Amino acid sequence: MTTQSTQTAATEPQHGAEIIVPLNRLKASDKNARKTPHSPATIEAFAASIKAKGVLQPPVVEIERNGEGAPTGAYLVTIGEGRRLGLRLLAKRKAIKRTYPVRCIVDAENDAHEISLDENVTRADMHPADQFEAFKRLAEERGYGAEEIGARFGVSAHVVRQRLRLGAVAPALMQTYREGGLTLEQLMAFAVSEDHDRQEQVLGMIGPHTPAYAIRRVMTETKVRADDPRARFVGVEAYAEAGGAVLRDLFTEDGGGWLEDASLLDRLVIGKLDGLAEEVREREGWKWAEAYPDFPHGLGLGRVYPEKSSGPPRTRRR
Repeated sequence: MTTQSTQTAATEPQHGAEIIVPLNRLKASDKNARKTPHSPATIEAFAASIKAKGVLQPPVVEIERNGEGAPTGAYLVTIGEGRRLGLRLLAKRKAIKRTYPVRCIVDAENDAHEISLDENVTRADMHPADQFEAFKRLAEERGYGAEEIGARFGVSAHVVRQRLRLGAVAPALMQTYREGGLTLEQLMAFAVSEDHDRQEQVLGMIGPHTPAYAIRRVMTETKVRADDPRARFVGVEAYAEAGGAVLRDLFTEDGGGWLEDASLLDRLVIGKLDGLAEEVREREGWKWAEAYPDFPHGLGLGRVYPEKSSGPPRTRRR
């Protein structure tokens, strides 16, 4: 299809002409091959993209005619119904006017149903790996945060964070995923940690059919779960205030995540226990009090309960 000079909708345009049509003159075509309606999420994504970047691909339209074959002044959208709905959503939200000028391409020769089908069939979706890396590039090169990227593509900030995390996995993992050696679920399990060396080490250990939960378990085996008794005793906030890093899994319910510095956690546990032991010693008048994270069975000690003295011990007569 060749593009001719832009025409207005006042005169009947020729095949291949690029015209400007007011949004309220664009209508859905009953010849559209896509009968399943666009989801609200898809329309939201179209609206977000158009708001940020404009209509990147002009819709393809045919002239609407009345029963006598005369043009009505409206145009039927053969290709680009999602873009039309995205524009209508923006107009509904008062972001643009109902008469917003839309650049369109006229198709007056091809069968409208066939080219609509062609548009939806003759296409190849982007590989997810390309999408993950593209989002990462936006963050790094343009300085966009998750909220900004989400607003520009009509997805939640949480989804963007997931894609950024996947885009940041070790190059060896991403290449294996591209080649079909890893499933998306396995890749998400590796992405629980951002440690590339550990990711590649575990990749060399697993087989092609290793379930995601097993990969996640190996990736976090040197870390401490946030629901561990030590973590609950100290408190994750206190651990973080002491400089400890908390690992979060963006793809599963992680129970609060994992504490990465087990040594720091153990030191905080000992410090808090020592403070409690000193407090008990002073409050209850013990001569000696000492605390341990675990009961020291190896010392041969038992538990002693305080008893009130009632005088010198009595001598038992035989």
